[in-house]
Amino acid sequence: MMLLKKKIFIPLLVLGITFTTVSFKSDFFEIAKQIEIFTTLFKELNMNYVDEVNPAELMDTAIKNMLNDLDPYTKYWNEQDVEKARIQNAGEYTGIGALVRTKNEKITIVEPYKGYPADKAGLKAGDEIIKIGDVDVTNYNDDAGELLKGAPNSKITITYKRQGKINETVLTRESIDVKAVPYYTLLDDKSGYIVLSKFNKNASKETIDALLDLKKQGADKLILDLRGNPGGLLSEAINVVNIFIPKGQLVTTTKSNIQKYNRTYTTKREPVDLDIPVVVLINGRSASASEIVSGSLQDLDRGVVVGARSFGKGLVQRPKKLTYGTQLKVTISRYYTPSGRCIQALDYRDGDAIRKSAETYTEFKTKNGRSVYDGGGIDPDVSLESAKLSEITKALLRENVIFDYATQHYYENPTTTVENFAFAEKDYSDFKKYLNKTGFTYETNTEKELKEAYAVAEKEELSEEIMSAYNDLVATVDKAKERALENKKAEIIDQLTDEIILRYGYREGLYSYYTTNNKEIKEAQKLLNNSQKYQSILGN
Repeated sequence: MMLLKKKIFIPLLVLGITFTTVSFKSDFFEIAKQIEIFTTLFKELNMNYVDEVNPAELMDTAIKNMLNDLDPYTKYWNEQDVEKARIQNAGEYTGIGALVRTKNEKITIVEPYKGYPADKAGLKAGDEIIKIGDVDVTNYNDDAGELLKGAPNSKITITYKRQGKINETVLTRESIDVKAVPYYTLLDDKSGYIVLSKFNKNASKETIDALLDLKKQGADKLILDLRGNPGGLLSEAINVVNIFIPKGQLVTTTKSNIQKYNRTYTTKREPVDLDIPVVVLINGRSASASEIVSGSLQDLDRGVVVGARSFGKGLVQRPKKLTYGTQLKVTISRYYTPSGRCIQALDYRDGDAIRKSAETYTEFKTKNGRSVYDGGGIDPDVSLESAKLSEITKALLRENVIFDYATQHYYENPTTTVENFAFAEKDYSDFKKYLNKTGFTYETNTEKELKEAYAVAEKEELSEEIMSAYNDLVATVDKAKERALENKKAEIIDQLTDEIILRYGYREGLYSYYTTNNKEIKEAQKLLNNSQKYQSILGN
């Protein structure tokens, strides 16, 4: 009987190997075939096209367009991009010490870091860099931001435009230490407040150091602020969860069609504090590693999550080395929280970004049996309107209107201090006048869908019949957009206030202002000071 089993097993094994090999060979042949087609096309195009072409630019366009059909996180990294990623994860680099924005061939200082070269040289948010050394960056085709980097202690001349005037300054590059925890303090009610702004290699260490220091000062409860934290290293997200969770606890699972990327991640260290009450603050810009931390603490009923639904970035990327120092950052799997929820908000499997509707959300259970749902991102236990952003506010931020107005306000009010700052009603009237001057406009999702519907009607030769109704709907939407400036005044003022305070008090001044004025922090304190409500939310 045993011999018979062996005889049956061996042919089945051989058959399985044969099928696998055939499948692999088939895929390999198809890949090789397509590469050969592309190579011959690329060669013929470069040799025969009517005008001179740039092979490097053509290839760059080809790669980017190919990846555009996938998710937005699968990216081709050139050598400069690889270096940027290394700096972001390491938390230190050599440069001018400022956050800059490159857009429409302009380099703008977004935020100079206090005490670093850009700040020492007098550069301010809103300054437009027009020359780096002898290089005119207004006509510079490559990444002009790379010119700001260089060896420690090397000097560089910066020519910049401020409020229409051309200025020049010389700065000395330094080693820049980017803090994962840029601010922490003890609040009046003995709540410890920690801002965790990114998950670089120092994230968990800095969080632990801040927590231990706050406990020495008398902290008996904690607010962990992950608002606006875009994520970073998975290992550091797990280590931050581990501060509050026992060793050996499941934190996240990754799932993929490729077997080797199906993994479970558990805590590896002894915890720092299993008992301190924790509130985690999140918003729509809390993503990736931030969602692993907030989702895990929620699923394990170890903390109450307060704010607005997080971004929903649950796709896992891994860099793969290519030739000539380049890399492919490729999506390999999806993140899942301990309860089994998928963090990812949008599904890119069919080439389009599809968001699940609320009716199709799936229910999951926390450790204590509370109901939580998927649907993208982490839905807070306590949802606050003040933490959400409307479409008009998002558009104002996206088009840098709030940033530009804050720049103007700063130079018109040079003696203002953080301590006495308040955005008055007359200031908001001034802001609305500024909007009219700039010609700011934005398109709502309703307008997009109306345009699409009208385009279909034109194809079906129905446009004349529905023209009047269409125009009425467009006019109604326009009026609603005008009212939005008043209806969403409170949240717009919050964003204006944040941007303006950054100009006077830097990042530290903004966080200090938050501790006495921010609505979400006040709500977190109120909850932490009501033990019965806190425990009832956790299902205890």
